[in-house]
Amino acid sequence: MKLAGIASLALVPMLMFATNASAAPQTITYKLRASAAGQSSDFTLDQGLDASAPASVAPNGTLKVTIDPAPNKIPSEAGGRQVREIKGLALKLPVPANSKFQSASLAGGAGLGGTPSIALQGNDVVLSVPGPIKGGADFELPTVTINLQAGGTGTITTKLGGTSYDAPGLTFTAVVTVIGFPINAAAKGYPDPSPVLTTTTIG
Repeated sequence: MKLAGIASLALVPMLMFATNASAAPQTITYKLRASAAGQSSDFTLDQGLDASAPASVAPNGTLKVTIDPAPNKIPSEAGGRQVREIKGLALKLPVPANSKFQSASLAGGAGLGGTPSIALQGNDVVLSVPGPIKGGADFELPTVTINLQAGGTGTITTKLGGTSYDAPGLTFTAVVTVIGFPINAAAKGYPDPSPVLTTTTIG
């Protein structure tokens, strides 16, 4: 993953996560905006993603989508500033059209600094990692399994959440050192473009 185009403050570190499943991996670019001390910085975040779901499901049948993140590392500095920690990470996964949410679960994960959770919030399944994850530390997000019930017809396509800075699909806070003081830099963003991760045909 690469972090590119940081403007002005350069307050936010690189963050990456990838999923490993049977589908071919994709590279997804998030547009992100970090804000602190009355200023903002825009940057992009490229990440590889795998996602798996069955190719077909019977009408009103059940299916599951599995996302398995790879190990990652928080940088110890970004833009010449010390990264103290990352906290409050939230990743949104919308419940697909033509399906109903049944349940979601987490397995594994390491170095997260706190207990992750997953829950339905509105029409999004949200993976939350409270942290803190220290700068320079290795970590691994947990494997996410989402169980769905299919509708009667059509297709079920899974995508990442987020359509704009005002409707983000990825948020987190980076605590960085500026002139010797810790500053919270809130980051929010969305995938652009936002590709289909999996497609399941009902029938």
